[in-house]
Amino acid sequence: MTPLLSIQLRTFAATDPGPGGWQQMLDLARAADAAGVDKLVVSDHVVFGEQLEAYGRPELGGMAGGRQPTGPDGHWLEPTTVLTLLGGITSNIRLGNNILLAALRRPVILAKSLATLDVLTGGRVDLGVGVGWQAEEYEAAGLSFADRGELLDHTLAVCQALWASCPTDFDDDHLTFSRIHMQPQPSQPGGVPIWVSGTLNPRAMRRLARFGAGWIPWGDDMGGDMADNIARMREVVAGFDRDPAGIGVVGTLPVVRTADGVDLAATMGQVPPLADAGVTDFRAHLPIPEDSAAAHDYLAPVVDAFRSATGR
Repeated sequence: MTPLLSIQLRTFAATDPGPGGWQQMLDLARAADAAGVDKLVVSDHVVFGEQLEAYGRPELGGMAGGRQPTGPDGHWLEPTTVLTLLGGITSNIRLGNNILLAALRRPVILAKSLATLDVLTGGRVDLGVGVGWQAEEYEAAGLSFADRGELLDHTLAVCQALWASCPTDFDDDHLTFSRIHMQPQPSQPGGVPIWVSGTLNPRAMRRLARFGAGWIPWGDDMGGDMADNIARMREVVAGFDRDPAGIGVVGTLPVVRTADGVDLAATMGQVPPLADAGVTDFRAHLPIPEDSAAAHDYLAPVVDAFRSATGR
């Protein structure tokens, strides 16, 4: 797979940004598209409880030492809505989730929404999913937090069934239907690619083997020796009778910072070995200027350097 350069948009704010407060995010999306960045991703929270320290608990699905960037009254935009708007103001850049709590959505509605977005954007959509860490989010949706993994698997199975054929039959412990028609189908053959987030645990790896076009590492598996992490992922996935060769992997672009900013040559010099190890989506956390024109002028040479480093 051709390595991609991606950035995450800030679609949340600690307080109400007020009228026009999200315009900078939209301007950055346009600038990234014009500069040739390959992919934009957005995050997801539907509601919050008040036990935000749970984000720092890996046993609940959080991350050791993790802290939420807002309080429970923070403003978080709904991601599919945001991606729809972004699809209308961009032309080439891919649009994805990092991550969507897909189990909180009714599967048939999610399948329809994403198929529609994929058609309207000419096949530019990726679905990144995970189970999340917050019990209150599931409780508010009338769902069992303890069953979140099973619920996510069910959601993905329904989506893929509806995207694979028309009419569609489906049967599992949660839902049965036959000869259901859903049109339009996604533009991308096989449906919207699903990127599965999780650590190197058997449940997440089984989900990746069954549904995943790509892996979004989580927790300790986001860092350290990525070559080793990817090798272990491939070994576990192969144990679930899935050829791991075609599975993409998200990795962090290793930005080398200096007193004057970013050493672009040194940063891109680290890209080829990571690409050789299997990283296919390089997530860039860069000091991008707020002004739209300045953001474009900043990102364009970054894109050029990345493409040179990856032989594009």
